[in-house]
Amino acid sequence: MSARISDATTAQRDPLIWCALLALGFLALVWHRLGVPSKMFFDEIHYVPAARKLLVMQSANPEHPLFAKEVIAASIALFGDQPVAWRLPSALFGTAGLFAFGRAVWWLTRRRFATLAAMGLLITSFAWFIQSRIAMLDMVMAGLAMLALWQAALAFDQPLRRARWHLALAGLLFGLSLGAKWSVAPAAMLPGLAFLALRLRDHGRRGLVEHGTRPIEGMSIWEAGLWLGTLPLAVYWLTYLPTFFYAYNPTDPLSPIAWHRYMLQLQDSVTKLHPYRSIWPDWMVNWRAVWYLYENIDGAQRGVLLIGNPFTMLAGLPALVWCLWAGIWRQRNDALVLAALYLASMALWIVSNKPIQFYYHYLLPGTFLMGCLALALDALWEQGGARRWLSGTALALAGGMFIYFYPILSAAKLHHGRESYVQWMWLRSWR
Repeated sequence: MSARISDATTAQRDPLIWCALLALGFLALVWHRLGVPSKMFFDEIHYVPAARKLLVMQSANPEHPLFAKEVIAASIALFGDQPVAWRLPSALFGTAGLFAFGRAVWWLTRRRFATLAAMGLLITSFAWFIQSRIAMLDMVMAGLAMLALWQAALAFDQPLRRARWHLALAGLLFGLSLGAKWSVAPAAMLPGLAFLALRLRDHGRRGLVEHGTRPIEGMSIWEAGLWLGTLPLAVYWLTYLPTFFYAYNPTDPLSPIAWHRYMLQLQDSVTKLHPYRSIWPDWMVNWRAVWYLYENIDGAQRGVLLIGNPFTMLAGLPALVWCLWAGIWRQRNDALVLAALYLASMALWIVSNKPIQFYYHYLLPGTFLMGCLALALDALWEQGGARRWLSGTALALAGGMFIYFYPILSAAKLHHGRESYVQWMWLRSWR
């Protein structure tokens, strides 16, 4: 039994069924009008044509990893070249990732309210919903990342034989996630670094050979490195397999470093300023929105505005501070892990010299921020009385914001023509 549940009287029931129901409800919500707009919008104009070219083994969009484009191409091959098929991978990976996020929070915390609150907050965070309805790379990456973190959290809670399989699966999923988009790299590194840190903390340099203690008794650091380091990198490079067989300009399978230098050169070459560009401080305070769509299409004025939930994205910041405090001073490992995932994911963009950045790069940090907020609300809930009422009110506010903004998040029919957007423009920077 986990050390977090040393007393049977404190154990809480696993909300597995509720996690599944929330995920299925989310899928139904995403599926509604998934084919609208009926033409490519925003960055679909890059990734759908790239997927089409992959089907005929032609190079396209080489500045980004390949796996998400391979998945879109497979969907087109199976279901036809149509809007629903383009967006189906994002919808499915978004749903799977939501479920996995809930399961990861459960195995990390063993707290029922925190688990369900985390899923509810992620659903209503705006970005997870929007990215699940567009044919971009982000949701394939993020969904796989959540699945990998679920398996890693599960591995750290199991005996050796089971832990080994879960950790190997986590490594496989991290490799595929990295093969969709590099943004996952910091989060993918944390389970392995946590394993190393715990061994060194307990045994000093002897931890490099010690294998009889936490986080997985019987597993050496070297075996953990195989599952969480070598395997993900091997799987990542295998996602490029089709490029090895291009008729023109194939990738050299024995020159991954040269290929990645070329990819970085392509990414750094995009320097033309974009009206929706932003940087990480803007993301934290929800300052700059991105209009994915705003036009008269499919018989009505419609829009898709990428922005964070105005309540939860700001409420998450003090929750992040609380998680750091609880993790360091109260030794709440669950709080410390979620805060570390947020900070690591943000650090990538703080140090990055990528010339053009957008709010959708906050997808992973924003997800972990919702986990921090869920833990803070759970702490209030556990105290009962008026503080429990505060937790419920916070969740209601998150849901209310989502309902209010839903028309401009989902390409719904807007009833006041081109001026419809005005009611949601609370800040000039959102225009």
